[in-house]
Amino acid sequence: MSDHCQSCGACCASFRVSFYWAETDAHPLGMVPADMTKKVNETYVCMQGTEIKPVRCVALQGQVGQSVGCSIYALRSSTCREFEAGSVVCNEARAKIGLAAI
Repeated sequence: MSDHCQSCGACCASFRVSFYWAETDAHPLGMVPADMTKKVNETYVCMQGTEIKPVRCVALQGQVGQSVGCSIYALRSSTCREFEAGSVVCNEARAKIGLAAI
């Protein structure tokens, strides 16, 4: 995790975090705690708190824009693993909370 991420958290408070249901521990090979997700449809789930406004992932700990962490970092979904610090969408989320682009 980037140092920028640990003082930001804007992505966890901006986007719906959807992913294939089999990434949850409801599947023998899944890791994301299913009790922290919400069903989107027959194929996808999302992290609780990311399907509503204001968005805040249930796994996000701390104060957005100051000091944050993920309570399930080692078990996070592919959506979170693939999110890139400094990408266009990252910087858009950072701008929404008043942080400079990285």
